[in-house]
Amino acid sequence: MIGGWMFLVVGSRSEAGESPAATRFRTEIQPLLKEYCFDCHGDGEQKGEVRFDPPNAGETLSRDPDLWFRALKNLRAGLMPPPRKPQPSPEQRRTLERWIKSDVFAENPRDPDPGRVTLHRLNRAEYRNTIRDLTGVDYNTDLEFPPDDSGRGFDNLSDSLTLPPMLLEKYLAAAQSIVARAVPTASRIPAEGVVKGRDFTGEVGPSSRTNRVASTPGGLNLAYAERASVTNRFRAAHAGKYHLLLDFTANERFVEGQFDYNKCRLVFRVDGRELHAHEYTREGGKGFHYEFDQDWTEGEHPLEVEILPLTPKEKQVRSLTLRLDSVTIRGPLTPEFYVAPKDYARFFPREVPSSASARRTYAREILGGFARKAYRRPVDERTIDRLVTLAESATTQGKKSFEQGIGQAMTAILASPRFLFREESAVPAPDGGHPWVDEHALASRLSYFFWSSMPDPELMRLADRGELRGSLKSQTRRLMEDKKSEALVRNFVGQWLQARDIETIPVDARQVLFREAPVDPEYDRKRARFRELRDRKESTLGEAEKQELDTLRTTLFGRFNRPPKAELTGDLRRAMRQETEKSFDYVLRQDRPLLELLNADYTFLNERLATHYGLTNLNVKGDDLRRVSLPEGSPRGGILTQGTLLAVTSNPTRTSPVKRGLFILENLLGAPPPPPPANVPPLEDATKGMRDKTPTLRETLALHREKPLCASCHNRMDPLGLALENFNAMGMWRDQERGQPIDATGTLLSGERFSTIQELKRALATGHATEFYRTVTEKLLTYALGRGLDYRDVGTVDRIVDRLEASQGRPSELIAGIIDSPQFQKTEAGAPARGASRQATSTPGRASSPPPTP
Repeated sequence: MIGGWMFLVVGSRSEAGESPAATRFRTEIQPLLKEYCFDCHGDGEQKGEVRFDPPNAGETLSRDPDLWFRALKNLRAGLMPPPRKPQPSPEQRRTLERWIKSDVFAENPRDPDPGRVTLHRLNRAEYRNTIRDLTGVDYNTDLEFPPDDSGRGFDNLSDSLTLPPMLLEKYLAAAQSIVARAVPTASRIPAEGVVKGRDFTGEVGPSSRTNRVASTPGGLNLAYAERASVTNRFRAAHAGKYHLLLDFTANERFVEGQFDYNKCRLVFRVDGRELHAHEYTREGGKGFHYEFDQDWTEGEHPLEVEILPLTPKEKQVRSLTLRLDSVTIRGPLTPEFYVAPKDYARFFPREVPSSASARRTYAREILGGFARKAYRRPVDERTIDRLVTLAESATTQGKKSFEQGIGQAMTAILASPRFLFREESAVPAPDGGHPWVDEHALASRLSYFFWSSMPDPELMRLADRGELRGSLKSQTRRLMEDKKSEALVRNFVGQWLQARDIETIPVDARQVLFREAPVDPEYDRKRARFRELRDRKESTLGEAEKQELDTLRTTLFGRFNRPPKAELTGDLRRAMRQETEKSFDYVLRQDRPLLELLNADYTFLNERLATHYGLTNLNVKGDDLRRVSLPEGSPRGGILTQGTLLAVTSNPTRTSPVKRGLFILENLLGAPPPPPPANVPPLEDATKGMRDKTPTLRETLALHREKPLCASCHNRMDPLGLALENFNAMGMWRDQERGQPIDATGTLLSGERFSTIQELKRALATGHATEFYRTVTEKLLTYALGRGLDYRDVGTVDRIVDRLEASQGRPSELIAGIIDSPQFQKTEAGAPARGASRQATSTPGRASSPPPTP
């Protein structure tokens, strides 16, 4: 029996003076537990160290909501009582649920508990998006910050978002870098023009024929081994001194089994005059930056980059390339031709005043507005005064420009806890119940839920006027219609369905496809002989045996030097991720039934993905994914048969029915098994006694389930995972493995039999819709709140599930249920009132908010 069903003991006590909850327990609940649970947890039995027969059971049990939260989950999942034991009737189950929710959880329908509140730090995605919307800078947090810790499958949970000293240092460095990139340091600078590398054109190839040069969004790739000459022109508006900057990157593309020894010389010419010439070899992705001063006349000036191969006798692998990124031209360097910097008006809407008092007023206006956006709420006068003083000290003591002083104060804002954490405060509820979060906090909850970014001006205006709470329906619709809501799909689906993992999951295509090759007895004989010789000590091998071992090694592994017939390239992995994202996005935005995520007659494909899936008869062309109707009876359709799920739940060399079954239980049905016990032997150990043939995964798992310690969990996971065995670890359809046909038949723990993946999908969509609705609700509510759920959230989840069942699973009801919930709009009793100052710590705490400092 699963230890999660940890009821304590049912006993007796005097009826005199017992609480109403204890009375209901004694008269309604105790008989149920005695009838259905005492076989394992009463009369001396205590499986999982759980008993049901000490004294004072009614009072004891009703004071342990965490215990009953786990019990309720197991009851609803059909795990307890165990499937082969006598089962309570639906009415008895409802009786037990009502007692748990009303007497143990003390649920108050008129004033539901909004649950716990925690201090929420911006994660990497939220920080990047917020900085982009605040300053216009796309700061690569994936490169600059360490990965965020995850909890319950999501990386935006406040309990996991700690703030260690190393990250605090990185935040300070990031603030300095962002301000340096975004905020101009002077009101007038030399004009700047950029000629992007991809805009260069010209001749490439050994015969100097006109050819298309490989261009990417990041620049122009020129192979070391191929002569190239590419040009562009820049028109100088005025004669004078100019400053040129040349930027390029030396890259290497991995080519399996080949090594590129080529070298080249890069020559850069302006007006036909050579400014730079240098030899390059393998540089390991290094970027190069060179600067030149030029006296130019007015008019056009040709720019040329030439690649001269230096190793014509080396193999022409073409894996080494120089990526021409850009040529930047600044000038004329005469002040009379200076211009306002890019985005100057974004930060400085007017000219800088000359008088000190007017400059101070202007600084207050700039910094007050910037801090209000960054802190996502009004800023007190004392904080603005400190920011202005900081800017003035940089100007007067550091002899910096007005703009540089403002930039220094903005750096302090971006390094402040009030920017890094989402500050919230409470306002009293009119009915005296649990307090509301203030409207600015509500604006942040909305924007970070839908956009993973800061509130926009409209949300802030409504919050300023106290009108946001009354406009939630229209604002929810507006936020959903905004392009930035793609962040909700990308970040939620990327973690709930693990779609983001497809880009990095390791897959050995050769080993995966080898399992599907026809059985070759001669190959198997040679492999067995190779292992026999390899495992012997070399000193025991004769010369003939050593030579045989070398021959076998060449014969057996030679086939693995050939390119596989299919491979998960970067483009294919991105297409798989987009298929899953677009499927969810379509259901969400078109308000389609959520059950279409489990079983649909369509999917989203491009030509590459359709070919990989073997759906060439659908005539899908091009690189863009589009909605495609699937033929009747197709095994595809729904997230279970998409490449993302199939690959991320596999091992690098083969499928994993255990991982696939676990994924379905945890992420789609909300009934994950407990962690495996310690020292569980590898799955393959179950087949050590089989000598006559190579067992299939189904046979291996059947042997593994014979162990009582493994059976209870694998009886739930394995049928689900084995139903997907027709899809290999790369998401491709197959009919056999190791020469034996795939057997996808199975029986769910709830009794439904199926023989194909199509039948399993129908069984889940028709017989387990409520479990799926509840799981999706719990996952999305967890993501929206940025915290894990507990017993106080059960009532809200149940109300949202009721809305879904009444609407045939429309996502609009799911979203509205979350936004309308007390969990989203309220805060726990005793949360700090508006304006209270609280200390931010290195680890998130409860109902805490950063101090009002810059």
